[in-house]
Amino acid sequence: MAYVRKDVSRLTAGERKRLVDAFLEVKRRGEYDEFVRMHIDHYTADGERGLRTAHMAPSFLPWHRRFLLEMERALRRVDASVTVPYWDWTKDRTASSVPWTRDLLGGNGRARDQQVTTGPFAYAAGHWTIKEGVTDGEFLARDLGRARDPIALPTRTQLARALDDPAYDVAPWDSTVARGFRNKLEGWGAGSGSASWRNHNRVHRWVGGAMLGGASVNDPVFWFHHAFVDLQWERWRARHRGAHYLPAAAPRRGDPQYGRVVARGQKLPPWNDTPGSLEDLSGVYRYA
Repeated sequence: MAYVRKDVSRLTAGERKRLVDAFLEVKRRGEYDEFVRMHIDHYTADGERGLRTAHMAPSFLPWHRRFLLEMERALRRVDASVTVPYWDWTKDRTASSVPWTRDLLGGNGRARDQQVTTGPFAYAAGHWTIKEGVTDGEFLARDLGRARDPIALPTRTQLARALDDPAYDVAPWDSTVARGFRNKLEGWGAGSGSASWRNHNRVHRWVGGAMLGGASVNDPVFWFHHAFVDLQWERWRARHRGAHYLPAAAPRRGDPQYGRVVARGQKLPPWNDTPGSLEDLSGVYRYA
């Protein structure tokens, strides 16, 4: 029977505690840091050589779906009642709303160094030392809303522009495409600075701190954010019946994207699953 992923704002006090406790136990066991390292290892931009699976490519959505499922399995090995909730950033839009509460993720970082000092993931609490990262910092950092150069979270209207696109993705299958649901949701846009950050990318920028770059998994909000992104893929599939992951076939030799993107029926490293096999996981979980 499929289990349910809920809106994080609708979790009961008991559900919040069990979720936090499961995260802390996965961290204590050393498993959490393995997820951070995996994400860093697969953080390949489209300006680099080689295969891109996790970002700036069609497989952004199935890769993170599989990644999220692996974390959820780790949490459920600790407590089978736990599932990963989603953070609807079109609704809960301030630094004082859910999930930034003391009993869940804690709040914003302090002004002088962005260190999170409240909640169970604060460095001072002793359970959440950063061990895998792109800097030497040991504490969880946040800069909700970017104090020095404020930005807002994406709106429902901005998200709707992605959901309205009937094509999953289009050539050249990278961060430059102006059409296609995948890139509009992932959020690579034209221009520079904050105007070019949309939807998924803009949320990472709004949270700031640890959520910037390949080590973004160090902030547990990563999972709530990507559960909401995953929910958008489900909503897009429901809206565009019959539409599938693209490309259906791999780019041929001579194409600049040859060997650089994963086709629907190809294996999606580091797993043996294909994007096509990850399109419908309704038998595993559903969203409330």
